[in-house]
Amino acid sequence: MEASPSTAAPVRAVVTGVEGVATLTDRRLGPSNWVQITQERVNEFASATGDHQWIHVDPERAASGPFGGPIAHGYLTLSLVPVVMTELLDVQGFSVVVNYGCDRVRFPSPVPVGSRVRATAVVDDVQEIAGGVQVALTLTFETDGGGKPACVATILVRYYA
Repeated sequence: MEASPSTAAPVRAVVTGVEGVATLTDRRLGPSNWVQITQERVNEFASATGDHQWIHVDPERAASGPFGGPIAHGYLTLSLVPVVMTELLDVQGFSVVVNYGCDRVRFPSPVPVGSRVRATAVVDDVQEIAGGVQVALTLTFETDGGGKPACVATILVRYYA
């Protein structure tokens, strides 16, 4: 019986070069370790981005809001991609890694302040490009005890020799 995403042991893929990366297609990676979403983290993100909406930074007002308390910015959750990617995947044999972009990002459910999130990934596609390889991955962030995913994002990463 396969473990559920909330109880599975962390799995980190380690591959080398274009040939190694090519073996990742359709492979599930993770989950990552849990990341605690504190009010301090939310406030720092608000300061960095200029998004000071009360639903994120005013716990007293947010307590009477639609989620019963403050929630993390969706983009804060998305900004955790570099943190979780280092735990999910170690690609060796390249000198440069570039975040090439996102094809699709959704935030199906809120992340309450005080909760924890972690991610799994599925490698959707691997394509050779001039000087390297491009990997498309779909990351799914879950909230500890949550039902629906907090964030689902298809990202593109390029690895250059």
